[in-house]
Amino acid sequence: MAFFSVTPVASKVEASKVDETYQYWRVHLMLSMYLGYGIFYFTRKSLNFAMPAMLEDLGLAHSDFGLLGTLFYITYGLSKFVSGIVSDQSKPSYFMGLGLIATGIINVLFGLSSSLMAFVMLWTLNAFFQGWGWPPCAKLLTSWYSRSERGFWWSLWNTCQNVSGALIPISIGFIAVTYGWRYGFIVPGIGAMVVGLYLCFRIKDKPITLGLPPVGEWRKDTLEQHQEAEGNGLHFSEILKVYVLGNKYIWLLCGSYLLVYIVRIAINDWGNLYLTERHHYDLFSANTAVAMFEVGGFLGSLFGGWGSDRFFRGNRAPMNLIFSLGIFISVMALWLTPIDNLVVLSSCFFCIGFFIFGPQMMIGMAAAECSHKDAAGSATGFVGIFGYIGAALASYPLSMIIEQFSWEGFFGVISISSALIGLLILPFLKAQQRN
Repeated sequence: MAFFSVTPVASKVEASKVDETYQYWRVHLMLSMYLGYGIFYFTRKSLNFAMPAMLEDLGLAHSDFGLLGTLFYITYGLSKFVSGIVSDQSKPSYFMGLGLIATGIINVLFGLSSSLMAFVMLWTLNAFFQGWGWPPCAKLLTSWYSRSERGFWWSLWNTCQNVSGALIPISIGFIAVTYGWRYGFIVPGIGAMVVGLYLCFRIKDKPITLGLPPVGEWRKDTLEQHQEAEGNGLHFSEILKVYVLGNKYIWLLCGSYLLVYIVRIAINDWGNLYLTERHHYDLFSANTAVAMFEVGGFLGSLFGGWGSDRFFRGNRAPMNLIFSLGIFISVMALWLTPIDNLVVLSSCFFCIGFFIFGPQMMIGMAAAECSHKDAAGSATGFVGIFGYIGAALASYPLSMIIEQFSWEGFFGVISISSALIGLLILPFLKAQQRN
């Protein structure tokens, strides 16, 4: 069974069993994607929370880890696009499963290494295989869940990032402190290999490969059927050119995604330092406040997807616009609040997380829905490049702004970014109204 072949269409499922088969696989695939992408997160973020122990043990400099982070973001962003193109033409089970196995092996090797050169090579390679996780999920989410309900299902899957984000500092921190930083990479690496092997055998391709009708036909979803019928018969290179690279709405989403990631990574990576330097909280209190960012993100992601289905009939643009306004207001509140109270500041972090994770999830979903049905991975991967350019800008360049202009410069940058998110989303209203 070739990795890059198209799975042959199975014999059609009996009409009486179509509903039962669809319902079984939709739940099963969601659980598999949730677990799989959550483990990808563990092998991606393991470095962040083993870093203090590595600094003490190996005598590395902070700039060494800054180099690892920059190389990771750039490689990961490019990999998401390239992997998206490949995954659209391959089996998601093998692509996601083998990618997770590869990141597991790399994490184990990383834990057994000691030189900066080895760390650079392995972590850059890890970033490449990390890009194999997102595109298969985008492909499955657009193939098995229709337009009128996809917001809820996509947002439900997206919360795996928040769940993992909350568990990683506790678990990796405990392992690193108890058994040493090396096991903070080895243990997640072994787990990734086991889960990756499971994904290779249990994730399925499009419904048609199981003899099921397309999801739009099964759900009688006219918006979904319209997208399924659009561009039939085109070669994949033409689909990529017309529906991704030549799609002006995809480019607008790229710009907004870049800005969303500037705000998201800035708050996530620099928030505890802001609280310790400007408000003089101890590190534990500061980390507790920043943890509310993930809690807010969990709820915001769910509400954004559900709300776009419930109130706007699958139109993502109005909800994205509402959330972008919320980002701006909550960022300004964190910056300008005169109340030096941990509960108030924690609430600001909660609100920023709530509003930022909605667009972070919905912009990727909108890219898949605004593109061709067979280019979901490519479209979301292409948008993802710009997201991680934004993440890179929120790292070293933003640190220089903090050094030169203090926290006023920091908040000035992310406040402007917040305002521009909404402006870039405005023209996208036409794209979804057209669809």
